[in-house]
Amino acid sequence: MTENTVHATYLSQLQYPSAQGYLRQMAIGDFTLENGTVLPQVNISYETWGTLNEAGDNAILILHALTGDTHVSRGIPTSDMPAPSIRAVESDGWWEGIVGPGAVVDTTKYFVIAPNILGGCYGSTGPASIVPEGYPGAGKPWGSRFPYVTIRDSVRAEAELIARLGIKSFHHVIGGSLGGARAIEWAATFPELVRGCAVIAAGPAATAEQISWAHTQNLAIRADANFASGDYYGGSAPTAGLALARRIAHTTYRSPAELEHRFGRQANRGESTDGGSIGENRGRYAVESYLDHHGDKLVERFDANSYLAVNEALISHDVARGRGSLSHALALSYCKWTIAAVSTDRLFFPHESYRLAEALPVPVKVDIIESDHGHDGFLVESHQLEAILAKALGVPVPERERAVDEEKSFQDIAALFGSHFETQKQN
Repeated sequence: MTENTVHATYLSQLQYPSAQGYLRQMAIGDFTLENGTVLPQVNISYETWGTLNEAGDNAILILHALTGDTHVSRGIPTSDMPAPSIRAVESDGWWEGIVGPGAVVDTTKYFVIAPNILGGCYGSTGPASIVPEGYPGAGKPWGSRFPYVTIRDSVRAEAELIARLGIKSFHHVIGGSLGGARAIEWAATFPELVRGCAVIAAGPAATAEQISWAHTQNLAIRADANFASGDYYGGSAPTAGLALARRIAHTTYRSPAELEHRFGRQANRGESTDGGSIGENRGRYAVESYLDHHGDKLVERFDANSYLAVNEALISHDVARGRGSLSHALALSYCKWTIAAVSTDRLFFPHESYRLAEALPVPVKVDIIESDHGHDGFLVESHQLEAILAKALGVPVPERERAVDEEKSFQDIAALFGSHFETQKQN
């Protein structure tokens, strides 16, 4: 387990009930997966902000992306918390400014909840979790024995959490990328609980293109000499494979035009790397340094087995699976839909959003986020996303000071979001 995963486990104790933006766990018991496997004594971790009303219907569910976590926005600690917990709660989240008091997703009005996906490494049961007593391998991490889980499995597990928290319905379910896939599945599986659904930079099913990219990332991890078939806990982790997987993934999160504009063939002075047809050292291209940085950052905070588990869940995504056509799968989802796509997205192409929008019981217009930054444009272009969510929720865009220097604004936001939901201050 990484240091951050250990800290997440530390934070997940059921303490400080009045704290907001604080990581907790809910035990949902034995859980039967789609494939019939029973995963015993499952926990789902989550953070909340705001207060659930008496009717239990002012909740907004926010769903993270592939390597994201539950810390959507800074929270409110309690004075009796230890200092590390206070720092974690007060640290900026990955949607800071979008979620919070007075923000578009106003935590003085809504009860916001963000769960960690089943199979993740931020408190929910995953490959690094300890096998319970009475089961083979008890007392050791699941590792290679952790079963295959799907998006649908995670949504049903999240529904178990929701029921235990007293939430009767959601004002909105909101998700981007992998979180958008989960949002679609929520609306199809539990239409009676979802009154609004905002799907950002996601489609109705994983495409062959997305499966191809995921396949190469997964192979990079499994090819690491330290992978040990997934049973590497207690030894050296497959960090080289995980970092390589991140480099591959991060390339798909940005657009070719942005990479060319920001880096081109520029070299970093004083840096070199092995390469060339005869194996001699050569100068290190700036884009190589950029990808290496993001690979190195991920291994500090994420578990390789969880990357595999969640990536496999992503490519399992097909809301129409077992439900007939896409229109049939969405036929009962009479919620208010918001569909948004990024103009230069080369991971979830805009035409996938149009396909989803046209298959709804009442087709909707697709909002286009104009960006040169590719898939991560829905995070970089925060002002556009803010306007889209404000329209979805029927609220005005909050007045706040905006950065006027485009390059400075990009750098600031990229520091927070550039590695795809990597938090600026890790819990």
